[in-house]
Amino acid sequence: MADITVRPLRDDDAERVLGIYQAGLDAGNASFEATAPTWSAFNAAKLPAHRFVAVDADDTVLGWIAVAPTSARAVYAGVVEHSVYVDPAAQGRGVARLLLDTLIVSTEAAGIWTIQSGVFPDNAASLTLHQRAGFRVIGVRERVGRHHGRWRDVVLIERRSPVVI
Repeated sequence: MADITVRPLRDDDAERVLGIYQAGLDAGNASFEATAPTWSAFNAAKLPAHRFVAVDADDTVLGWIAVAPTSARAVYAGVVEHSVYVDPAAQGRGVARLLLDTLIVSTEAAGIWTIQSGVFPDNAASLTLHQRAGFRVIGVRERVGRHHGRWRDVVLIERRSPVVI
């Protein structure tokens, strides 16, 4: 992983980020979404201070991570929902863990106390990654939505910061 670094996501990363996003969606176990959003929609939905990309020595984006607020209510200001996607060709190299570790440092420094997400139960790699990074399973939302013509469950996971109290 010495050849992989993490830096803030920039607008000129848009094409690569959305391409990786679409590849994850096309694989079928990443999200209920079928199509990556436009860059404008992506940009508007994600908090600017907590968007990162992992890049190789040539500055090629290998993966990305970003968060969105879970609510506009002030009481939930410290709760975010995250997404992490890795180029299929870069999977298994520790990219997602590096991105997740960077996000945890970033969000804790900003006073965010909870990072949460929903993961399809079939996405064992994501569930294992998150468990190793300190996330816990809150529960399973059964048949919460239809995806490609079938009902899907979603495992709700969260990481509570031991630093931000």
